[in-house]
Amino acid sequence: MKIRISGLRLAAVLTGGAVLAGCSWGIKLDSAGRNVRVAWNGDVAGCTERGKVTVSVLDRVGPMDRNNLKVRDELEVMARNEAAGLGADTIRPLGDPRDGAQSWAAYRCGAAVAQPATRPAEPAQQGAVETYPIK
Repeated sequence: MKIRISGLRLAAVLTGGAVLAGCSWGIKLDSAGRNVRVAWNGDVAGCTERGKVTVSVLDRVGPMDRNNLKVRDELEVMARNEAAGLGADTIRPLGDPRDGAQSWAAYRCGAAVAQPATRPAEPAQQGAVETYPIK
């Protein structure tokens, strides 16, 4: 039994596979967004609130969930880019992502900007394995 696939169908299958495999979606940190830090610990003392941004990305492609860490990274990049347009230099998440969307508070901290805080550890998922470095 021989299966024949037309050139157009083959191109569609290959393109669809490449999109699902890559899932980069083209979301990049722009030059203004590079100057916006994330206050993961919520410390925005001495800062002036500039507003709120809500950003969203696809968290599912058809029946498949996208990688949670990739979705979170893309939401952060988009929030930093948007906050720069408000004249903010710091953002703080207002909650966890939900259905591919997340809200962030934007602040102007100026000289009050401290060292960038590190992102909190990803919450453990049921059945997930936790690893530790060997010393």
